[in-house]
Amino acid sequence: MTDLEIANNSKKKEIWNIAKELGLNSNELIYYGNYKAKITAQRKNSDGKLILVTAINPTPYGEGKTTVSIGLGDALHHLKEKVVICLRQPSMGPVFGLKGGATGGGHSQVVPMEDINLHFTGDFHAITAANNLLSAAIDNHINKGNELKIKKVTFNRCLDVNDRALRHVDVALGDNPRKESFNITSASEIMALFCLATSLENLKHRLGNIIIGYNTENKPVYASDLKIEGAMTVILKDSFYPNLVQTLENTPAIIHGGPFANIAHGCNSVIATKLSLGLANYVITEAGFGADLGAEKFLDIKCKNNNLKPSTIVLVATVKALKYNGVGESEIDKLKSGLSNLKVHVENLKQYNVPLVICINKYADNTDEEINIIKNFCQQKEVKVAISTAYIDGGKGAVELAKTVIKSCNEANNFTPIYQDSDSIKTKVEKIATQIYHASKINYTDDALSMIEKIESWGLDKLPICIAKTQYSISDDAKKLGYPTDFEITVRDVRLYNGAGFITVLLGNIMTMPGLPKVPNYEKIDYVDGKIVGIF
Repeated sequence: MTDLEIANNSKKKEIWNIAKELGLNSNELIYYGNYKAKITAQRKNSDGKLILVTAINPTPYGEGKTTVSIGLGDALHHLKEKVVICLRQPSMGPVFGLKGGATGGGHSQVVPMEDINLHFTGDFHAITAANNLLSAAIDNHINKGNELKIKKVTFNRCLDVNDRALRHVDVALGDNPRKESFNITSASEIMALFCLATSLENLKHRLGNIIIGYNTENKPVYASDLKIEGAMTVILKDSFYPNLVQTLENTPAIIHGGPFANIAHGCNSVIATKLSLGLANYVITEAGFGADLGAEKFLDIKCKNNNLKPSTIVLVATVKALKYNGVGESEIDKLKSGLSNLKVHVENLKQYNVPLVICINKYADNTDEEINIIKNFCQQKEVKVAISTAYIDGGKGAVELAKTVIKSCNEANNFTPIYQDSDSIKTKVEKIATQIYHASKINYTDDALSMIEKIESWGLDKLPICIAKTQYSISDDAKKLGYPTDFEITVRDVRLYNGAGFITVLLGNIMTMPGLPKVPNYEKIDYVDGKIVGIF
């Protein structure tokens, strides 16, 4: 059966029963049919265990972070632990483009699968609308006299669709036409700040702090100067409540927010994570793409600035992905060579001083010899290792992993970020580039240096760094697989996301609006006999 067929054949509980298991009352929910609800409650718990699931660099095969996250949650549920799986929402761009859905796979999924992958509860639409209302307000202000003397607009429109034609657009506005570009909604500043806001009041404050451009004196102009943050908050107020759904095995799952990790910070919302910690003893969350992107940002941005401390990190690897990162004449040679990519991520994550578990996401065609090669590597690196077969077996296939994670959560933990916000922009970039990417040299374009100078002159240089780069390599070159060394990286551009509270640094040729592939997924998606088909 396909993933969608498995999901449609599952026995879902009405969402009220899932909420009741977490100690929620009916008046703390906003229902979206029988199987989805928004949670309006607030809970606090300082003892909950936060478990981060990350992976080696992604390949065309997929590494299964979401599948492992869901399977681990189901396994803990099997073990009678109070657990919540806390994930990001999928973007419709990849669903209809290349990557496909993002609700897990096989017998390790969150449901209702098609709803979550499409419109869900409308959160992405609200974020898109709030973003584009601000863009319209900027142009309206300029058209009506430009009292703020805006010289350059730096805030872009967005859309939750992959559309490469929108990477470069001309805005025809009276006597002041300009070049602009769209972002995909998941790469927008509104999405980023939405996921880092801690309350509706904080959300409104962050919206007002967005720098929309700068004036003739080269000073920043804020969204609050347009008196628009209140209206934007009104658009976002219902979407700000986290969404409650369930797995195929009826384990509670909270899904909220969806920033990309190769462009934005790649983590679900802070409010969802903290709510989950208040509702359960174990919270399973993930960060997008490889550990050099999602995990680094989760640890150095989300955790560091929100008093969150991961109890354990789970690093997912597959035999296929390791072979893809390796070279050699035989499959075994490729696997042994590709272990270099696992090696670099292990070395990187150990710097954070958080207990680490490697999960081998096992497929049916993996041999005992291949699995033992990875296990032996883990023993040499003195890292715990466990196998998951959750894709095929559901939660029972991840019980070994769950037991290993429980033990790991009780180990010594001295979480230490890579850099301090008080470091200069260049120092922060250097620490990430050398300690995580292992670059030998950092080059800056003139545009990037000019923007760094502006940010420093505005006194906003003490924000954390969010690096946008290719997800396929620890470098800024997608072709450098495995564990590349002796390479340079190029800082092409620097953007200040003041509302989100970080500085985005663009490396190489990374794009903030993806394009569609030659054969997009939308060709497979259809509505037949009253049912959605083709989502995977």
